[in-house]
Amino acid sequence: MKHLITTTAILLAFSAIPAAHAQAVVGQPAPAFQAVDVQGRPVQLADFAGKHVVLEWFNPSCPFVQKHYNSGNMPATQKAAMSKGGVWISINSDAREPGDKKAETGHPKWLNDKGASPTAVVLDGAGTLGKSYGARATPHMFVIDPQGKVIYAGAIDSKASTNPDDIKTATNYVSQALDESMAGKSVSKPKSQAYGCSIHYGWGDKVKNLFTPAG
Repeated sequence: MKHLITTTAILLAFSAIPAAHAQAVVGQPAPAFQAVDVQGRPVQLADFAGKHVVLEWFNPSCPFVQKHYNSGNMPATQKAAMSKGGVWISINSDAREPGDKKAETGHPKWLNDKGASPTAVVLDGAGTLGKSYGARATPHMFVIDPQGKVIYAGAIDSKASTNPDDIKTATNYVSQALDESMAGKSVSKPKSQAYGCSIHYGWGDKVKNLFTPAG
């Protein structure tokens, strides 16, 4: 029953964002953006031209995000990407956190405590960045190639659960896309359905806390 509830919640989450907002299309130029990170530094996609860029939507309170951080999977994926010259931007588009000083200090500390050190951490409380990419869940991942095109969009991996044991037998789609692209190959799995906790874009309580964690 818990798994049924979780699956239903996932489907509800994917209907929460109007199609008009889903503008990041695999094979097309990634939506340009300008933002400010938690340290007050400007962050814009144009600054990273010529590099692979990974956009990761996260929320520390989400059990699906916790699965990949507590296990070390997300930090390891990030470290591998950045060691090869990639850029990693972690984004929280929860509407409850714009201007939240606690989040501005707490999120970077949480990431650091988990062994992560992204290029930038952005609090997108207005939802501008999240909506422009059509980000629906945490985690939701996008990989952009050096030419500025989206080459992967979707889940971090192939096992949609909160069970960290599933990571061992899952395919890490982000690592796979980066490895293939960096080797000059076409990405064999350019898109998948993201799974996780629904992003709260401030459209009312009906889209708040949709997910019931499995297990």
